[in-house]
Amino acid sequence: MNALSFLVSTVFDLYLMVVIIRIWLQLAKADFYNPFSQFIVKATQPIVAPMRRVIPSMGGLDTASLVLAFMVVIAKFVLLSLIAGAAINLPTILLIAVVSVFKQAGVLLFWMLIIRAILSWVSQGHNPIEMVMGQLTEPLLSPIRRMLPQMGGLDLSLLVVMIILNFVNMLLAQYVPFWANV
Repeated sequence: MNALSFLVSTVFDLYLMVVIIRIWLQLAKADFYNPFSQFIVKATQPIVAPMRRVIPSMGGLDTASLVLAFMVVIAKFVLLSLIAGAAINLPTILLIAVVSVFKQAGVLLFWMLIIRAILSWVSQGHNPIEMVMGQLTEPLLSPIRRMLPQMGGLDLSLLVVMIILNFVNMLLAQYVPFWANV
């Protein structure tokens, strides 16, 4: 991978993470007045706002942000194909876009869980980022926490979710040939 491809891939992946967090914030009904949430909204609003005029929301899902996530991935792979001098195969890029958005959401969830675990050891609980991460990950952790037996104050739900994420990732890599490479 040359330097330009690395730069393009990194910039698009970072923006994709921001868009996925925006979708996730709305699904989790997180606090939008939190400074971290405000950053996410301000980073995506210039593109999402005009799209919302054309693409309506469906239930609690912000479809304009979801379409933006797919557009970011499609633009990334089209640009990487142009840089590599490869032919642009639109059906393949559309399929890779779907896989890439789901994989990036899983990677984002994994890293949020890691950061939340580290912050729980060192933070005093008044960090705005920690509060938002708690609002985003708690809907996944609380059902598992209810199923696990009490461990004397030790919360293993985070570990269980991370094992499940890795299992799903390995399972999909086994059946979707390009899953691991996206």
